[in-house]
Amino acid sequence: MKPAEYRGMPDEQLTLTLSEEVKNLFHMRVQSATERLETPSQIKKARRNIARMKTIQRERQLASAAKAPAAKETK
Repeated sequence: MKPAEYRGMPDEQLTLTLSEEVKNLFHMRVQSATERLETPSQIKKARRNIARMKTIQRERQLASAAKAPAAKETK
């Protein structure tokens, strides 16, 4: 998926997708260790997708933290 698609997801769905991708990466690593993985490039793609999702989660976390002090100052 592209980063724009991840950004369009709500927080709950993004967290669920992230957990599924982590599970998928684990299974691919097991397959790689037992030499059953057909395309090793899948591991690299999964790691990049996980990094993208975590980056988007962190961006959202920082954005919400920046809004909270601003809301307190305006009161």
